[in-house]
Amino acid sequence: MEQIKVYGTKWCPDCLRAKQVLGRHNIPFTWIDIENDEQAMEYVVKVNNGNQSVPTIVFPDGSVLVEPGNAELEKKLAAI
Repeated sequence: MEQIKVYGTKWCPDCLRAKQVLGRHNIPFTWIDIENDEQAMEYVVKVNNGNQSVPTIVFPDGSVLVEPGNAELEKKLAAI
């Protein structure tokens, strides 16, 4: 099964929070630091209409959550 992809930066508190939520639920994910990956940065900007919004979380079904709160992320995790 394909893993969830979390696009973010090391300094982003929302990225850390999202990773903690995934960890609490034992959900494996791939972390992609957009500051060290130009293609990842371009992808994030593209899917966010020109904005560098992180975390951008891509699910195996192709759905995307951008800067989700804990409740929104946990609701999505419960549905997969």
